[in-house]
Amino acid sequence: MGGWRDMPAEELEQQYSPSRWSPRMGPEEVIQAHLAATAAGTQRARAGSRTLLHVPYGDRDGEKLDIYLPTDPSETFPVLVYIHGGYWQCLSKDESGFAAPSLVSQGVGLVAVGYDIAPKGAVLVSGVYDLEPILHTYVNDALNMTREVAQRNSPLLHIALAAPAAAACKVLVAVAQHDSPEFRRQSREYVLALRAAGWSVSMLDLAGVDHFDIVEKLSEDSYILTQVILNMILRA
Repeated sequence: MGGWRDMPAEELEQQYSPSRWSPRMGPEEVIQAHLAATAAGTQRARAGSRTLLHVPYGDRDGEKLDIYLPTDPSETFPVLVYIHGGYWQCLSKDESGFAAPSLVSQGVGLVAVGYDIAPKGAVLVSGVYDLEPILHTYVNDALNMTREVAQRNSPLLHIALAAPAAAACKVLVAVAQHDSPEFRRQSREYVLALRAAGWSVSMLDLAGVDHFDIVEKLSEDSYILTQVILNMILRA
């Protein structure tokens, strides 16, 4: 039948190591460049936006929000909730505000979520939706997930049938041209599974970007993913 279960361990490691697939620079360089770009962009956003920083939403130290307010806020305004990636091991809300300038200038707020345990979202970018393959990679060295935990936290395995009211909830799954074949496969399969369950879902395959600059470019007003997200929010 083929698939990830038949891959040699070395190939599976490669498939779930996004930094090995960037055509722009080497693995360590692209990670460091991503951390630098998102941190610097967040600092610029904090300096140039009205903000509410480190707002607690839970009892844990990591459970805090950074809120970026629109430049000219109305009494009510739409909000994009940004939940960072990083394989539950790196990144934080302190590298998650870089997209705010493109949004707040259009009347959209941004909430950057700090967390200890990864949640789910409605605009999904270069994600892993079935966690079982990463049990067999270096990623799990730090996570120590069991198969039961991986299955319990895999969105692909827990798709509810869409209720009639869900028709108004649009789901976007975005993937990078230079994501690994496994990341791209997971995105396609998740879209098909959501669609089969009755969800209104679309897939955006972004050319010329990798696992890192697919989100870095959200700081750019003209970036297609920025425009698609704004369109989803402002037309809702």
